[in-house]
Amino acid sequence: MSLSSVLSADAIDSAIKDCQAPDSFCPKKFFQLCGLSKKSPQDVKKVFGILDNDASGFIEEEELKFFLQRFRPGARVLTDKETKAFLSSADDDSDGKIGAEEFQAMVLS
Repeated sequence: MSLSSVLSADAIDSAIKDCQAPDSFCPKKFFQLCGLSKKSPQDVKKVFGILDNDASGFIEEEELKFFLQRFRPGARVLTDKETKAFLSSADDDSDGKIGAEEFQAMVLS
């Protein structure tokens, strides 16, 4: 399954363009621009499964760095600052990774 089966290519492009500059990535704004925040909890879980590259049930810091590239190959890698901010904003139980429920809460809140 690809992200384009849940989100439109135009919306993904718009979200990627908005955060091209280093340290300009804001997860909440990205989820709004790509349309994910308007999707059903089931669709958000599908997207989580795609982003969980190693199928561990969590999105770890290493996977977060390449977050934008999961939406569009060739997109930039998140900076360390962006990666850590993203992780801390979604990691409610402070275990150093984002679970499916944490991801869903962040996207849909």
